[in-house]
Amino acid sequence: MFKKIMVPVDLAHLGALENALTVAANLSRHYGAALCYVGVTTSQPSAVARTPEEYELKLRAFAHEHAPGSGHEPTVRVYKSHDPVADLDDILVQAIDDVGADLVVMATHLPTHLDAIMPSNGAKVAKHTDASVFLVRRHAPSE
Repeated sequence: MFKKIMVPVDLAHLGALENALTVAANLSRHYGAALCYVGVTTSQPSAVARTPEEYELKLRAFAHEHAPGSGHEPTVRVYKSHDPVADLDDILVQAIDDVGADLVVMATHLPTHLDAIMPSNGAKVAKHTDASVFLVRRHAPSE
């Protein structure tokens, strides 16, 4: 059913992506689909990498460490932006076309009252692409 699964990855916040990464790996194995991990970074040094090239090397290492045995070599795609937060939705929509993804598996936050004025990235991406978008919530820690 699915041939190419795109997974947006923020290397600075991997803990928040754990559930989405697990879902993407399981779907990849189930459908024999290829995984493409997509990252967005800036040209400026950050806590994750000093350069976009270093960011790409780290994303490649991450992809090889986390990709399931689905019969496909994982791929990565890194996009540069002056303001990754502001540009993220547009970049992800472009990445879906660039990588030929028919499914996007994204982590999302628990809904809050701010969603009324600032919709989630997943909602914006789903609205502007023909690919299926699977939003995976990061559940609040147990009390």
